[in-house]
Amino acid sequence: MILVPDLADIQRNAGSDAERRVARLLREVSGDQDAVAFHSVKLRSHAYKQQAEADFVVLWKRVLIVIEVKGGGVRKYEGVWYSVDRRNDWHKLAGSPMEQAQSAMYALRDILKEEGVGWFAHEAVVITPDIDTPPHSVEWQPTHWLAKDDMTVAGLTSALDAVAADARKAPTGQRIAGKDELRARLFGEFTRMPILDAQRGAVIEEQNRATAGQARVLAALARNPRVMVFGGAGTGKSLVLVEAAKQEADQGRSVLITFYSAELMRFFAPHVEGRGIDVIAFDGVKPGKAYDAVFIDEAQDLMSAEMMDRLDAVVIGGRDRGRWRMFLDTNNQAHVDGGFDDEVFELVASEALSVDLDLNVRNTQAIVHMVQEYLGADVGDPGIVHGEKVRWHTCDEETRLAEAQEVARRLMEDGIRRDDIWIISTTSTAPRTVTDGGFTLVTPRIAKGLEAESVIICDLPPSFDAAGTAAFYVAVTRARVSLDIVVSKADKKRLQSLLRQRLETK
Repeated sequence: MILVPDLADIQRNAGSDAERRVARLLREVSGDQDAVAFHSVKLRSHAYKQQAEADFVVLWKRVLIVIEVKGGGVRKYEGVWYSVDRRNDWHKLAGSPMEQAQSAMYALRDILKEEGVGWFAHEAVVITPDIDTPPHSVEWQPTHWLAKDDMTVAGLTSALDAVAADARKAPTGQRIAGKDELRARLFGEFTRMPILDAQRGAVIEEQNRATAGQARVLAALARNPRVMVFGGAGTGKSLVLVEAAKQEADQGRSVLITFYSAELMRFFAPHVEGRGIDVIAFDGVKPGKAYDAVFIDEAQDLMSAEMMDRLDAVVIGGRDRGRWRMFLDTNNQAHVDGGFDDEVFELVASEALSVDLDLNVRNTQAIVHMVQEYLGADVGDPGIVHGEKVRWHTCDEETRLAEAQEVARRLMEDGIRRDDIWIISTTSTAPRTVTDGGFTLVTPRIAKGLEAESVIICDLPPSFDAAGTAAFYVAVTRARVSLDIVVSKADKKRLQSLLRQRLETK
């Protein structure tokens, strides 16, 4: 069964050893290819306007099962429920474990109903892995309270089957939620994407919350062997890739994450460290070793016959029958690095399911609108992240870099960390360097696929041909919070000409 988050995260963050034991068993349970278990779910409780919590929410054979896990002892004495810890100390509970599970189940039912999901079978289950089965009670069905004797893979599988088999039926006249609809809604509601820096400001926090929307693509990734994920810059392709790769590895598959630019190693390696996932730039992938699942970021850079032949050799089953996921932006990024062959793209796309990410979770509204206005590129819905306006700075041709550094110094005075500031030169081909003022200076080729909190652009392209437009597109879509653009009078004229061309072609 797929776990969200993966077992490594659950074992690190679970509140009890009992939850860890249940998670380990759930991961080994099979029998439903669509099954998924979400751990430690917080739910908006409509009844009390508070937070209800479920230890696990499991989708099993089209039935939504909310699980409450109680480690140690659980006892009812004179009508009151208590938990009993390892020191035999008793702690009064607000209600029975079954009442807690049912409360979370009803809260989840109401949330999904409010969001327009049709009727679905839903059940509440209690697991007490450290004690014998409690005496029968009219408060719950015997199949819905699992205890010590059920704590095997076979026992848990049988118990889930029994709960699903006896689940309530849909009332007459109710619209029933489709299996795919319900599954996708659960992924979207409960998946939490990686947070890059917990110390960032309010705009960053808003974006991190918004990433729950893009997680719905994970539902399709988990069920299909070959998938192409399309999304403009800032739609969170790389974050989705990380979570999907962790799920594949958690299922016992050998996993490769690869890409054209070695700079992307900086992003991916820390996120999957310790999970046995190989993170290798495509040029470094050695022949002779094949993987169960291959993930390719910025796949538009590798869209050539030669590169696809090499992919054929590194995925078990080959490209046409193997398990792979390609994440790509065919806007302007297809002209920055590597090679993009339209005929090869059409062939590969015919072999896979195509899904889209259309929610921009990186760039502010102002940046998204500017990209759409000047370049006509689709970088997702701009209505998610609010932030500062794009700032323009005019200077002489020969002082653009100096002005960019001055802007960077002013950002630092406003509290931005030096490491969170990038200066991007759209005309340079030099490697990543540090300016004499101590600021990071990169090129679009280096920056592609990565991001920074604050970006300052200088040295605009001398021509907005395919290469120049692509370089400008990459540069302006790297910023998460603020974007400053340093321009000369000549730069302004070229931008005005670009804008006129865009308006004439609308």
